Amino acid sequence: MDGGEDSQSERRAARVVAENSLKYTTDNIIRCPLPGCDSKGHITGKYDKHRTLSACPLYHNMSVDECKARLLDREIVSEKRKTTAPDDRRGLRNKAATSEQQEYHRKVMEERSKFKVEMSEELQEQHSQHRDLYQMTREPLLTGLTTEFDLKLFREAQIQACEELSYEMTAHYQLSDKQEYRICKMEMGRYEMETWYASPYPEEYSRLPKIYICEYCLKYMKTSVITRRHAAKCVWRHPPGDEIYRKGNLSVFEVDGKKNKIYCQNLCLLAKLFLDHKTLYYDVEPFLFYIMTEADNQGCHMVGYFSKEKQSFLNYNVSCILTMPAYMRKGYGKMLIDFSYLLTRMENKVGSPERPLSDLGLISYRSYWKDVLLNYLNCCKERDISIKDLSQETGINANDIVSTLQAMGMLKYWKGKHLILKKQDLIDEHLKRKSLKKLDENQVIDPSCLKWTPHVSVQ
Repeated sequence: MDGGEDSQSERRAARVVAENSLKYTTDNIIRCPLPGCDSKGHITGKYDKHRTLSACPLYHNMSVDECKARLLDREIVSEKRKTTAPDDRRGLRNKAATSEQQEYHRKVMEERSKFKVEMSEELQEQHSQHRDLYQMTREPLLTGLTTEFDLKLFREAQIQACEELSYEMTAHYQLSDKQEYRICKMEMGRYEMETWYASPYPEEYSRLPKIYICEYCLKYMKTSVITRRHAAKCVWRHPPGDEIYRKGNLSVFEVDGKKNKIYCQNLCLLAKLFLDHKTLYYDVEPFLFYIMTEADNQGCHMVGYFSKEKQSFLNYNVSCILTMPAYMRKGYGKMLIDFSYLLTRMENKVGSPERPLSDLGLISYRSYWKDVLLNYLNCCKERDISIKDLSQETGINANDIVSTLQAMGMLKYWKGKHLILKKQDLIDEHLKRKSLKKLDENQVIDPSCLKWTPHVSVQ
């Protein structure tokens, strides 16, 4: 109990420090980006100045006095709740609504039942004029869209979100440990993802708690406003390079690091947010990048990618591989691995991923090797099977085959030779698991959908 109380007091102390640092002075004032705003007031009503759109009263079509009045109302309600809250533990267990709460609930339900969605012509005209006058620089008018109670509830949620965002940003800039002082969140398309590792973005970006990335051209930006402006004029709807595979709404694009240097550098910086051992950031010219996308009526959204050297002297068929966190646990990782081995077989080679692999990468590869070998052994009717034959047929390096067979207990050393033991129980269990998984036919790599020829190096 003492440890829990100490941690709670530490969190409260940290929040007090963060809130105090939010009090604006002449030294740290940055003007609000909204045109025509003098940076006065704050949506929470607590401060005299603001610096962001989320805290701007003018952007939310509110006055400074209105924000302060709302703050007084919230404080009165908060004090009232404290005085009426039960003091004993038995009262806390009582979940029955009080008569006052029941009356309030009745009024809310009555107000909602009387509300009509259809707006009057006068109100429609007000909305239209506001939209024409301010375009995207102001929040749309919300009057007439819902009941007064629900609108008030929405405003309270806005204020709470603004307070939490301000606290998170302030806490981020107070970090003393350089390892923690990194980008914590990344927004890309319709997904917001928490990052896992630091990435060497330029300093003015790496100091931010959150960055925004265009899901098509991978340009990185500082704010949502800049992102919206970029999205309005970005003409990209798929990765650059050649589309070498398409099945259904899934495609793979081959991008040359020499021809599309900026795009590939941005891709590497993005990948470093989720890969610990990645060291390639800017020297992308010797590499080819294969980006897997999922298409809809908006464009081709990146689900993952892998890269490989144009000329690998150690026969690595993958240098780096990543499935975006928003698309994990959907089979895309194995599809990327399978596609890399398809290219390897097309080149009449055997390949292996470059080490070290990430923890998730190692799990995915071991699972893939196991599935491929069990499928091959199930279909193979020959009595004598060699590691070399397995390697040539699957494109998997012999060392990876040996380690996988050993892990499954299907390799035995007898009289100076390695023997492959065909364990039917393992194969049957694999086939049973496979039959229970209902994969989308588009999520199985089809060699007939590949339109690609191996690259020939110029001496």
